[in-house]
Amino acid sequence: MDYRVLLFYKYIKFDCPHQFLETHLRFCNENNILGRVWISNEGINGTVSGTHQNIEKYKSEIRSYPEFADIWFKEDVHDSHAFNKIHIRIKKEIVNASFGDVDLSKTGKRLKPEELNELYESGKEFVIVDARNNYESVIGKFKNAITPDMQTFRDWTRIAEELEKYKDKTVVTYCTGGIRCEKASAYLVEKGFKNVYQMDGGIWNYINQFPDKYWEGSVFVFDERRIVTPNTREDLKHIGKCYYCGKPSSYYINCHNQDCDKLLVTCDECKTENDYCCSDECRKSSNRRTRNHG
Repeated sequence: MDYRVLLFYKYIKFDCPHQFLETHLRFCNENNILGRVWISNEGINGTVSGTHQNIEKYKSEIRSYPEFADIWFKEDVHDSHAFNKIHIRIKKEIVNASFGDVDLSKTGKRLKPEELNELYESGKEFVIVDARNNYESVIGKFKNAITPDMQTFRDWTRIAEELEKYKDKTVVTYCTGGIRCEKASAYLVEKGFKNVYQMDGGIWNYINQFPDKYWEGSVFVFDERRIVTPNTREDLKHIGKCYYCGKPSSYYINCHNQDCDKLLVTCDECKTENDYCCSDECRKSSNRRTRNHG
């Protein structure tokens, strides 16, 4: 069937999250919309899937709220649901940052995909920084990007200190759909960085317009697909390396020892040969998930 996956967010003062939750959950259940939506007083952040027809209804429903009338939906075609359930939660923040109050009216300037291409091709000096976590940047990044050692987005305050030497340079931040790099860029501006940009619409916006250009590898996504591989050129498809043999790969599994659950990049051959486990010790565990769940 013809399905769609939507990625969307908006930072906005939103005064009625509890009322929204009840109404929105009812709408999603009635229209077979699955995924996750976080709502808070600072806005909305969601990824959902459904049939093309139901997703069109969903977009109209979200835009019926005055605060979200101009929300930008990043959309992808899929052959089935990308989620198994619907989760709608009220959160303190729509993305876990914990950097304190950041003025989101003073973010980095929005950089369109074609403008990023121009930066690469101009020969001008600029620094491009990944605002995602390690396990995301390991399998994909922009050309020459700095990929900081981040376990969670809350590490960005430390990363900003490490980036101090670039304070007077052109700095471009990016993430999957724009939500993290928007807040990350605002934090850099607040810390006195002079010329900060954010990738408008994130990686998702860029790869849909310019595959096989300056994006290298795959994109980690937070649904059942796990990864999306946008490029067709073989040399740009995979930059991750198999945990076992080192061959290029973007395929992720969790170690099937549930007491370990380590996230691994692996090729098809090695995951089977190693029984979906990261070590001999894990292969011998009595607390292993069954093969059809991993």
